[in-house]
Parts: sequence; structure tokens; C-alpha cells
Amino acid sequence: MNNSIGIHALVWVGDWNRETARYAIESAAARGYDRIEIPLLDDWHIDTAATRELLSGNGLAMTGNLFLTDANDITSHDPATVAAGLRRLTGGVDTVAAVGGDHLCGTVYSKLGRYDHAPTPQGRANCVETLRQVADHAAGRGVRIGLELCNRYETNLLNTARQALEILDEIDRPDTCVVHLDTYHMNIEENGMTEPVLACGDRLGYVHIGESHRGYLGTGSVDFDGFFGALGRIGYSGPITFESFSSAVLAPELTDALCIWRDLWTDSADLARHAREFIGRQLVSAGGDGDRRRTGGGPVPAGRHRAV
Repeated sequence: MNNSIGIHALVWVGDWNRETARYAIESAAARGYDRIEIPLLDDWHIDTAATRELLSGNGLAMTGNLFLTDANDITSHDPATVAAGLRRLTGGVDTVAAVGGDHLCGTVYSKLGRYDHAPTPQGRANCVETLRQVADHAAGRGVRIGLELCNRYETNLLNTARQALEILDEIDRPDTCVVHLDTYHMNIEENGMTEPVLACGDRLGYVHIGESHRGYLGTGSVDFDGFFGALGRIGYSGPITFESFSSAVLAPELTDALCIWRDLWTDSADLARHAREFIGRQLVSAGGDGDRRRTGGGPVPAGRHRAV
């Protein structure tokens, strides 16, 4: 397990310009991360050349993350809406490629938000056909597409690993489309944290590490020992990215979509340090390389406990 360890940009900043990009990227590198995940929000006007230079100068890999809305939901029955989704997704691929990134992940298969109905056969077919086109576009640009499983309140299509594996079979682009597991969502929808990882096997291509309340790792109800142990059993070597949100760092487009109504933390640097150490220890315990030179075994913040 020689994993790229990443951190979500919203741990550091609530928007993206030259100043905030430099701060987020340099802060991530200084805390021992080697990847940053940048949300491709509509109101984040990413200067791809400047971002690429900052990433290269700090030795960071990059993941782009996006979600669809009612206006571009590719499970819609409206051809114009599906076409808008295709443009949104291929545009995201192009942005990732332009900054030298290698993954586009997120809710790339439906809108992010509560549905009032189950998926329809037509909507699923539209999704599959669109993602085939996106995968073909991404393959020529060296970008992998991660289908992030989300809980029932954020999508009606892919809530479990089994559902993701089924739709990947339909998309039939195994070299480009992968399962993206997120421990926060798994903790809501799966029966446990081990079996889904084992079921995915080599089709698992991206991982989000998040606590049950989206705060400090090891202070909620997620079974991280079981999850990292399963990663070790399948020899997972892909990216592992820490994701956490707090209203202390505001990006209104995501704050509203994800219902982040309170401060789960206020000190970005402390949160990031703790998460990097936590992930490093878990990887070592699972038989991987947690890069102990950087992660150490530093103290847990007062009032918080290590996972057991």
C-alpha cells in the first residue's frame, strides 16, 4: 500500500484565487500531504496555469471533485438537461487535465440532493450512456473518473458499493471508471466497513476518509480499523483523501448542498495535522506505508480520543 494521501481544499479555503490557492496548496504540503482535492464549483474560477505551477512547485498531485444539479442532472428525462451534464463533466475532465491532475471524482452520475422518487430505467440509461462518453473523453487525457457513493439524502442512484459495481458493469469502461468509497457515506448506508471494500477489490480507485460527523477522525462512530484493514487485504494503492467540512470555512455552494450548519472545527492546521497522523497510523497498522517519518505519533488534541 503505497498510497497518495490527500486533503480536501475546503479544509483550508472557501474560495479559489491566486492567494487562496497558494495558501491551500502550501499548507497541505507543509502538513505532510502529497495530494489536494479541489472542488470544481461554479463560482470557483480556477486559473489552471497558476494552479498547475503551484501544484508542481509543492510536489502535490491533484483531484478534481464536482457534483451535478437539477440543471445538469444526467439521470433527467430531458435531453437538454442531460446534454448540460455531459458538458459539465467533460469540462471538469478538461480542468483536471489542464492543472496536471489525474482524478475527477464526486457525484458525477446524478444531482447532489434529495430526490422524491426512485431512479427510473430511462434516467439510469441516460446516466450510463453519458458516463461512457465522459470516460472516453477522460481516457485520452489521463484522467480517471471516480463514482462517489453518497447517502440516500444526497442521491437516489448509488448508495452502496454493490450498486456502484453494477453500474460500472453497464458503463463498461474499466480502465477509466472506478468506485469511489467514502467512509462518511458508508457509515450511513453499508452494513459494515469491511465487506464493501472487499467486494470492490481492484475496481476501488479512490477513497474519502471522513468521520461520521465530518469532524476529527476517531471521534465519531466510523469503524476505521475495519476499513483500513480491508484496504490492506485487497492491497489498495490508490489515493486516500481526508475530507471534512465546517461552517468555519465557507463555500456557500457546498455548505448549502451538504447541510453544513455548524462549526465542527475551527483550526484547519490542527485538524489537518491530526488527520495526517491518524491516516498514517492506520496504514501502518494495516500493513502499508504510513510514512512514519512525517506522521509521527503526535498527541491527539485535548478532549479527543484515538480510534480503538
